[in-house]
Amino acid sequence: MAATAVSQYYLSFHSIPEDGGTWRRRRRRTGSSVCCTPPVPSIPSSSPPPVVGPELSLSFGAHVIPHPKKVEKGGEDAFFISSYNGGVVAVADGVSGWAEQNVNPALFSRELMSKASSLVEDEEVSYNPRTLIQKAHAATSSVGSATVIIAMLEKNGTLKIASVGDCGLRVIRKGQVVFSTSPEEHYFDCPYQLSSEAVGQTYLDATVSSVELVKGDTLVIGSDGLFDNVFDHEIVSAVGTTSDGVTNTAKVLANLAHTHSLDLSYESPYSLEARARGFDVPWWKKILGMKLTGMT
Repeated sequence: MAATAVSQYYLSFHSIPEDGGTWRRRRRRTGSSVCCTPPVPSIPSSSPPPVVGPELSLSFGAHVIPHPKKVEKGGEDAFFISSYNGGVVAVADGVSGWAEQNVNPALFSRELMSKASSLVEDEEVSYNPRTLIQKAHAATSSVGSATVIIAMLEKNGTLKIASVGDCGLRVIRKGQVVFSTSPEEHYFDCPYQLSSEAVGQTYLDATVSSVELVKGDTLVIGSDGLFDNVFDHEIVSAVGTTSDGVTNTAKVLANLAHTHSLDLSYESPYSLEARARGFDVPWWKKILGMKLTGMT
């Protein structure tokens, strides 16, 4: 998942055979967590090609780096992983603006993921990520809000994705990003979000997509912190050059995102997008994790 001032979850996997209301902006963050896929084992040229069955599944690793000020609470993001069917992964990014009202932003995201995890095999969900968002949101009673993304792999290789907000997913194949999600925002730095308030988004606002995976594909999925601080080409490079399995790859991505988030001279994807939209990102606000300031 990502590198900003709240712990983020970057999940990577390796495949084998409507608007309105009062919205809370994010605060920029520096914590990070990542999950990644292992490289495909090389096969000697003298060996016969492997027999690939019709079923695919996911293998994954994770690494977390909480924001220094939020280590004791474990950060504000949550995720779950399930081996059901071909594999399920979900990330919820607690919206930190709730802290201004003395609400722990982690409570909503954690409960949302807990409910989603318990409902994965529900017959009414029928392995539909948007329906899983619907039922998990309805079952969550904590005060707060969160962005969320859920990806479900069918054993035939179809990856089904539903997301509300700016959590993201990339599919990397043979050194290239072949699929990516796009963020949903009301305006810059104010993403769509599931909320305990009636005015928030619902599962009906989720962006739904699907992609056909093949053996050797790598998925990188996480909250906005990863993609705010690390360019796609850097993610591709890290995935392609890191050895020792998915956990080590996850650690490399998490550390890269964390390092970039603390580098005052680094022109991150987030800072470039902010300026393109007419905002400035002073270095002291980047360090303190404060909100953006409009610029004229």
